[in-house]
Amino acid sequence: MSDTVYAEHAPAAPAGSASRRQPPKPRRRSMGTPNVFGGMGGLVWFVVVALPIYWMVITSLKSQDGFLASNPLVPPSDPTLDNYGLVLSSGFPQYLLNSAIVTVAAVGLTVLTALMAAYVIVQSTGKLTQTVFRIFLAGLAIPVHATIIPIYFIITRLQLYDTLIALVLPTVAFGLPITVLILSNFLRDVPSELFDAMRIDGASEWQMLWRLVAPLSRPALITVIIYNSLQVWNGFLFPLILTQSPSTRVVSLGLWSFQGEFTINVPAILAAVVLSALPVLALYIGGRRQLVSGLTAGFTR
Repeated sequence: MSDTVYAEHAPAAPAGSASRRQPPKPRRRSMGTPNVFGGMGGLVWFVVVALPIYWMVITSLKSQDGFLASNPLVPPSDPTLDNYGLVLSSGFPQYLLNSAIVTVAAVGLTVLTALMAAYVIVQSTGKLTQTVFRIFLAGLAIPVHATIIPIYFIITRLQLYDTLIALVLPTVAFGLPITVLILSNFLRDVPSELFDAMRIDGASEWQMLWRLVAPLSRPALITVIIYNSLQVWNGFLFPLILTQSPSTRVVSLGLWSFQGEFTINVPAILAAVVLSALPVLALYIGGRRQLVSGLTAGFTR
């Protein structure tokens, strides 16, 4: 009897003392069937994208005689930088400077205005604000080519023709709709409790804009900066219609003029193309991580 009572009230042995449990073995990932068609498609796309770039770079390092006599896809046996020297001595640095000025001014005004507009659109629920937002969205459906004559008329009446300001103002106008759309969708994901906490602390709307909204929306800001910079740098219609003199010529129009000046000197033209692509490539490399996250922000909820 005592043995039975002792057995009933005896403390239970630890679970791991009798038999130690073996940790679960990691399951081996089953290797599925490789996507052959997807890999072939990616390879074909890579060749389609990389082959023109490769041809452009190696051709810019050839002389005119070597370009006409050799295989276009074979690297030059004696590469030369004379084509780059010819381009740099023909006014191309001025074109690069003009493009940099227009890009920085247009992108800066576009992003600054769009950030303030997106903040008001997200924080306000009034009918007037929502109507303004719909007007911004309607700007996405207006093609640039349909407005070039009114823009030319306005620029000439303002006596801004053949100036860099004439390129900045319409570029900002057409860059605002997509920029406001991206920033407003991103700001909708910011928790409202953060704004309420700053209001309780006595922060003004400007302080919340610069101390809260701007730092949190950094991925979206980098995205719109890269996108608008590409659009401004590669823009051709506005420089063609609104400028005339070489002193206000930008890179895109400068490449077109080089094509007329060096009609048969293909390596010199491609050297100018390589120089014009370097700033854009550097901008993309610097902000490539935030590009995708900023573009998809606010759309996957």
